[in-house]
Amino acid sequence: MNAYKHLFLSLLLCLGVLLPASGQNTTSPYSMYGYGLLRDGATATQRQMGGVGYAMRATRQINAMNPASYASIDSLTFLWDIGADFSFNNRSETIDGTTNKANSKGGGLDYLQMQFPIGKNFGASVGLIPYTSVGYTFGDEVVNGNLSNQGSGGITQAYAGFSGRWKGFSVGVNVSYDFGNIINDVYAYVGSNQTLFEHVMQVRDWNVTVGAQYTFIPAKFHRVTLGAVYTPKKSLRGDTWVDYWDITADSKADTVSFAKMNGKYYRPNAIGVGINWQRDRASHIMVEADFGWQQWSKAPFSAMYNEEGQEVLSGQNFNDRLRFAVGGEYTPRVRGNYFQRLTWRLGAHYTRDYLNIGGNEVKDYGISCGVGIPTIEGKTIVNLGFEWIHRQASPQKLISENYFNITLGLNFNELWFWQRKIR
Repeated sequence: MNAYKHLFLSLLLCLGVLLPASGQNTTSPYSMYGYGLLRDGATATQRQMGGVGYAMRATRQINAMNPASYASIDSLTFLWDIGADFSFNNRSETIDGTTNKANSKGGGLDYLQMQFPIGKNFGASVGLIPYTSVGYTFGDEVVNGNLSNQGSGGITQAYAGFSGRWKGFSVGVNVSYDFGNIINDVYAYVGSNQTLFEHVMQVRDWNVTVGAQYTFIPAKFHRVTLGAVYTPKKSLRGDTWVDYWDITADSKADTVSFAKMNGKYYRPNAIGVGINWQRDRASHIMVEADFGWQQWSKAPFSAMYNEEGQEVLSGQNFNDRLRFAVGGEYTPRVRGNYFQRLTWRLGAHYTRDYLNIGGNEVKDYGISCGVGIPTIEGKTIVNLGFEWIHRQASPQKLISENYFNITLGLNFNELWFWQRKIR
């Protein structure tokens, strides 16, 4: 039976690798700018706690936010974590005193990860996580016609990570292959004529993140962990182009601009730090606070030009991204009855995003909660969570968005390395 279970989990991982980037999880007009909305690599469990993770280290949870955490895995344990989310977005925009409202929904597979020990003091993890996501549909009126804006896609990271520990210290590294297409379409309807202006960014790149954690025990049953991660600035690799179609004439696409992304588009220096306090006795309590900074103001996003040197798409300037998060979890009795073993989670976050839209900053804040529900046999945890997020630009309000997200994660704990004794 275990062999079939292991085969089933391996097939799930292969399926995840074959799935496209999880851009359809996003339903926001703000995702039409830059590379879309940034994701922070948090699992369903972490999202229930506001998206914390830089200082988190646990034997039963995968934490790709800080690769130094992999070495904390039990030497007999093999972990799987599969996540999905479902999003409901209510947005409004006030123009000339008239408020327009719209609703949208999205969702799908969010991430797929596994983690395993390598000897006593080392651990590793591989997986598929979203880096950015794009998804929107809206329209505008123009003289004698209409415009329809649509976007989809995103950048996905297929990563492999390794970490080792020595006493209270642990260090780790994630190396990822980043891939995905970002597609932004503008359809123009003027009279009986229809045209399409399409911008495509095809990313094929690599990335690296290093992390460190230090754990100490200030008192019996108490544990404090300090964590930090760093991702260096680097140029994105891939191709980007702009196509033009005269749909009415049923003509072939005319590529009006093409460029290599290397040297023209960048991802920024990024730093994350956190502090985690945990108490384990009959009950389990864990609280963490995180801060993240990404230097997008120094990450160029270049304009595109046609063969005649005319600007086809303007470049973009970004803000440095700041993110604060706090969250925690509580299990009434780790070895109690079934209901006492439920784990309750709560968290909140505030983000000043990297997007700068006509001098307006985009900010969001939200609260989240959830529960970890163990199965009867106790090796699998179902993590069900809920998020409310408000996003808006300032000083000009632009579009106001309110999200209600349902997050679902399945955490499998398998004893692959335990050998039963034969008597």
